[in-house]
Formats: sequence, C-alpha cells, structure tokens
Amino acid sequence: MAHILVLDDVVDAGILVKRILERKGHNVSVFSEEEEAIDLVAKKKVDLAILDIKLKKMTGVEVLEEMKKAAPDLKVIMLTGYPTLETARESLKHGANEYCVKPIDKDELESKVEDVLTG
Repeated sequence: MAHILVLDDVVDAGILVKRILERKGHNVSVFSEEEEAIDLVAKKKVDLAILDIKLKKMTGVEVLEEMKKAAPDLKVIMLTGYPTLETARESLKHGANEYCVKPIDKDELESKVEDVLTG
C-alpha cells in the first residue's frame, strides 16, 4: 500500500487520520513539526501528504510549496477546520490534489485518499 505522511499541529488529529488509514493497509507517518515533515519528503519516497492548513510556524500551503520543490510528483490532500474559497484556491494552485474539511469524515477521507492515489 501507500506511504502516507500526515502533518497536523494537533497530534491527536494526526493520530486519528493514521488509525483510519492504517486500517486500509497504508503505512502512515504522523508529524506535528513542519520541518520534520518536509525533511521526510526530501529524503524518502512518500506517496501522499495530508497537510493541515493551520500549523505552528508555517501555513499548510507554505509546507505544500516546500514539499513540491523536493518531490514534484507528490500527491497532496489539504485539511482545514476553517474552509475558505481563498485557501482552497491557494492549495490547488500550488499543486494540492484534494481538499477536506474538518472534522474529517472517515468514509470521505478513505474515498479521497483512494481517489488521489489511483487518479
């Protein structure tokens, strides 16, 4: 299955996503620090990154930009508890494949991950 990176400033939120996706057979790494997540993408093959928009030091869109520099083919799903048209547009403009609103629905997450990985 896929190697998926989850970056969320709320560790419990990242762990919830990890549990859902591991049940589907994916290998999931959870991060709450932006630099650590960007480093992993630069050093290892990651199939999909799931990034929260609101983080501690950077925005999810800034992290997306950095990750795409290191891995242009990386597939990305953005997560946000504060959806706006502007953040959705910014995310898609910088190469995000999909956009999800928190609280994340288990079935929606599973289907979006499947769509992005196979699409």
